[in-house]
Amino acid sequence: MKFDVLTLFPEMFESLKQSIIGKAEEKELIEINLINIRDFSKNKHKKVDDTPYGGGAGMVIRPDVVYDAYKSIKDENAKVIYLSPQGKVLNQKKVEQLSKEKHLILLCGHYEGIDQRVIDEIVDEEISIGDYVLTGGEIPAMVLIDTVSRYVEGVINEESVNEESFSQGLLEYPQYTRPETFNNKKVPEILLSGHHENINKWRRCESLKNTYYKRPELLENIKLSEEDNKNLNKIKKM
Repeated sequence: MKFDVLTLFPEMFESLKQSIIGKAEEKELIEINLINIRDFSKNKHKKVDDTPYGGGAGMVIRPDVVYDAYKSIKDENAKVIYLSPQGKVLNQKKVEQLSKEKHLILLCGHYEGIDQRVIDEIVDEEISIGDYVLTGGEIPAMVLIDTVSRYVEGVINEESVNEESFSQGLLEYPQYTRPETFNNKKVPEILLSGHHENINKWRRCESLKNTYYKRPELLENIKLSEEDNKNLNKIKKM
């Protein structure tokens, strides 16, 4: 999986060199290529923005500079994503779809935005990470790279991906480790039993409970088994 990032602030992506994403890049499972939009400015001061036509606050990034940066890594098979608060909100379903792409080009906006003409020319899809506004598209781009990379084969254990929150439509069950007793609270006995079938049933029930109490709206879009519905009815009566 290749990520090309068009940005004014490539230094912000240093954090991606850490932990799991950094190791995945070292193993060449993913490739993150940072393109500084400012390098394509023809202005001697490397200026990339200008005042908006029609007036208004702030500055707008010029279309020619963005287009030249894009042309430097243009790939007809790449999907171009503009990180924008106007885009559809990123969710797990979209993450799984994007993980099947071989090449993503991520465009990070700044200031009052980017000239609409270049957006219309090169962008395939606009994506937001939430209904709020950030100072730029770099943090959303890092979020997208992180979450999509986790679905690339070999980056993390497949079992972890299948069991985590949202992968099955439910939130994940609670996790426990040593010590067995912490602040007078013990690990649930079922997890010490070694009975894997019962542990799996307990975990499924706990996932339902977490989802019901924390994100009940998710249950509206999940097809539940007969046993799930029985457990859910018990949870509602607690």
